[in-house]
Amino acid sequence: MTERSAALPTRAHTFDPGSPIYWNEAAVRQELERVFDICHGCRLCFNLCPSFPALFEFVEAHDGSVASLTASEVEEVVDLCWQCKLCYVKCPYTPDDAHEFELDFPRLLMRHVAIRARRRGLGLAGRMFGHPEIVGKVGTFLPALANAANRNSLNRWLMEKTTGIDRHKALPLFAKQRFSTWLARNPDAVPSGARNGRAALFYTCVIENNVPHVGKAALEVLARNGVAVTIPEQRCCGMPALEQGDVAGALERARANVAALLPLVRAGHSVIALEPTCSYTLRKEYPVLLRTDEAREVAAAVRDIHEYLWELKNAEKLDRGFASTPGTVGYHIPCHLKAQNIGFRSRDVMKLIPGTTVKLVEACSCHDGTWAMRKGHFPVSLSWGKKAFDGMTDARAAVYVSDCSLAALQFAQALGIHPLHPIEVVALAYRPDGFPTPVLAP
Repeated sequence: MTERSAALPTRAHTFDPGSPIYWNEAAVRQELERVFDICHGCRLCFNLCPSFPALFEFVEAHDGSVASLTASEVEEVVDLCWQCKLCYVKCPYTPDDAHEFELDFPRLLMRHVAIRARRRGLGLAGRMFGHPEIVGKVGTFLPALANAANRNSLNRWLMEKTTGIDRHKALPLFAKQRFSTWLARNPDAVPSGARNGRAALFYTCVIENNVPHVGKAALEVLARNGVAVTIPEQRCCGMPALEQGDVAGALERARANVAALLPLVRAGHSVIALEPTCSYTLRKEYPVLLRTDEAREVAAAVRDIHEYLWELKNAEKLDRGFASTPGTVGYHIPCHLKAQNIGFRSRDVMKLIPGTTVKLVEACSCHDGTWAMRKGHFPVSLSWGKKAFDGMTDARAAVYVSDCSLAALQFAQALGIHPLHPIEVVALAYRPDGFPTPVLAP
């Protein structure tokens, strides 16, 4: 067998959870050895996350033999991956590159996690992390009490012992009012005029439970731009479940969301997502998980909100009547937006605001879902996030921005700054008193 043929996919290669091979432990080990051997020889991703340095160190300790890695060494490589997807973007051997190796490092590691969860069970932490909608409902029932509990040192010590959430990790604040509750009480806030298009708003768990003001800003901007909005029935996108290895839970959510969104897509609606992980999951994970034409049809209609606004701009339909300016913006682009290969549309839209300079920070914040919340992971996330923290500090901006609410939480804890979502910047720029900087001339 030649070296190249050993690198080609075998029958063990699949990402279809409906296939028995997907769940075969010997098969996933075979695939891990194939992919690890390619990565060990390439090393292009050596500086993206701690998984790769750990992998290379372990392989070298076994005289270059990937097959000699112990089960604990494989587990460490898997657990150090926070699923940012940047290695997939950087890798030249992926299916998206039409390469015969068909390498997908993060999705393979996610498959390993799924098999492990099936064997061991999810545990309390896995069930909690994988169900943000339930945690959100509990937290927003008595938000002041929940937020106080999350700041209490004794409670955080107990939480760390029972759930594995690092006691030092700042957690998202629960909102006083859920976004859906606000929508029910303010139906007129949902724009109905379809001068420039129709959109289904996929507003996500974090906006529902933690930052509803982001959803409100999105509706304000879409109304200003003549886009009629429908609020469909929706579930969590399913990525939190996938990260815990709960494939069944992710499939259930994916099927429900596709069923709810498909009629709107066929009626001409775009699906606008406000959080990068959710747009990534609908667009990239649903077709792989479900393998249906319906999932692919919905995925093709998904847009990040600034991607959608940029399309309006290209069609000369974007309202550019900005009345104030944020000045210098330090903008962090989240990994799950970069992984969608749509360009830096949030940056581009903000640059349309007169008087605005955007300083781009491309490094990973290393929060990535619930990964940074786990005991032992939080210090690693701060260490590996230093490049992003330094980038934001060096921007010396008047306003700091990130599309990812969890990345914003990481910056808040690491630097003491509180980034806005870029859609908030756009909404504020339409107001004469949006920013404390000078008002633009009409």
